[in-house]
Amino acid sequence: MINENKIREACASNRDKGFKLLMDNFQEPIYYYIRRIVVSHEDAEDILQEVFIRVFRYLDHFRNESSLSTWIYKIATNECLRFLNARKEGVISAEEIQEELIGKLKASDYVDYENELAVKFQEAILSLPEKQRLVFNLRYYDELEYEEIARILGSKVETLKVNYHYAKDKIKEYIINR
Repeated sequence: MINENKIREACASNRDKGFKLLMDNFQEPIYYYIRRIVVSHEDAEDILQEVFIRVFRYLDHFRNESSLSTWIYKIATNECLRFLNARKEGVISAEEIQEELIGKLKASDYVDYENELAVKFQEAILSLPEKQRLVFNLRYYDELEYEEIARILGSKVETLKVNYHYAKDKIKEYIINR
């Protein structure tokens, strides 16, 4: 991955070329982050597009108070939550959303169903409460430090560590008992 300072410099000197460089570097990891939250490839692509529309629109307002990646993950997180919350407004409970996501996982063409443990692991993650799922994905898959996750989610590091610990325990329990 290219140095974020080079991306910011490129955006400052030529917004279109800089944005292309930004997309080249962040599109894939942000897509997979979104995909782990919403499961569906189609939904993930729609949200990804919305994320980068927002990034392009507000790039001039980025104040360097955090890293560029933190800012983009925060936008992606907010877009995912907006998407999931829109589902809840349709009088769908959190449990029904989890069941729907697990159903999408089972129907996905992008899942290796031969690897039962991997499928069970993904189901376990989707069964977590929303906050724990976000923390787990950012820490486990994206390998972000707790401090960066705290900036993305607007939470305290200690709270995130507790959420991650509970998430790991729930995942283990799910895998062992189902």
